Amino acid sequence: MRVGIVGAGTMGAIHAAAWRSTAARLMGYVSAQESQSDQFAALHEIRRYKAFADLLEDVDIVDICTPTGTHKSMVLEAAQAGKHMLCEKPIALQQEDAEAMIEACQKAGVRFFVGMVLRFFPQYRLAKDLVNAGKIGNLTVLRLKRVSYPPQKKGDNWYIDESRSGGMIVDLMVHDFDFARWVGGEVQRIFARRSRSDQGTAEYAQAILRFQSGAIGLIEGGWAYPAGIFRTGFDLSGSDGLIEWNSDQPGPVHVLRAPQAEDAGAVGLPISGIAEDPYTTEICHAYDAIRTGKAFDVTAEDAVQSLRIALAARESINTNQPAIL
Repeated sequence: MRVGIVGAGTMGAIHAAAWRSTAARLMGYVSAQESQSDQFAALHEIRRYKAFADLLEDVDIVDICTPTGTHKSMVLEAAQAGKHMLCEKPIALQQEDAEAMIEACQKAGVRFFVGMVLRFFPQYRLAKDLVNAGKIGNLTVLRLKRVSYPPQKKGDNWYIDESRSGGMIVDLMVHDFDFARWVGGEVQRIFARRSRSDQGTAEYAQAILRFQSGAIGLIEGGWAYPAGIFRTGFDLSGSDGLIEWNSDQPGPVHVLRAPQAEDAGAVGLPISGIAEDPYTTEICHAYDAIRTGKAFDVTAEDAVQSLRIALAARESINTNQPAIL
């Protein structure tokens, strides 16, 4: 099948490399950023299309790696053209937009996959399997952490514009909201608080979740570390045991030295510590499912529910009250 990528930024580059591990034919890409485009074309040796409509004419699958605020219009146009789609998370900025995107794809009869990549990290998938197998009894408490550095994107840094990215809570913490719901079930209510630096670029948030099962979750997220440092982790407590993991190396004392700012990527990406990159695993899975008609491991509806939790967390911060889902 023929694939086209929309966006030549950080995620576009990661997806382009991952597609090389499939049997798909990478036709080319389209990008609004001239400064990124030439480098992207040279690195991946693919054609640049001048317009999204031109790309649609030559592909079977569109891989959308553009700012979140553009997802809806691109998905609707691709669906109308009868193209299958991969779309980076979060699915959209608002629940109504996400639902409209899903409806358009259903009406057009095209497949729509949203890149909730955390489900393809082996540590998180193993934890989910252990909980399902009853290895720690009834799940009672979930604690999840995801803290990176403020986005360093030069020029148009759309990540720090909440009207375009949803902000840190929607763009970053959505991963752990998705994992929390995947493991713990439906969320009943959420209370969240956030702190920001005087400059407004660094922020840190905590969200307390109450699940319908009675379990409780604590999720920490932030754009707060020095450039180049990204730390993640979880511990899942049950009536009969505990599952824990974090991205730090073992040792009684571990010092993380920040690299030079210019060596850090535009946005932080977690490291899996395994041979195959989880983004490659994710894209290989999505491609195989589209090609064969198999079900996706994570659905677009799952992506909507993780967005709902993130938006509820932001509502709680703004109102200083719990938000009910």
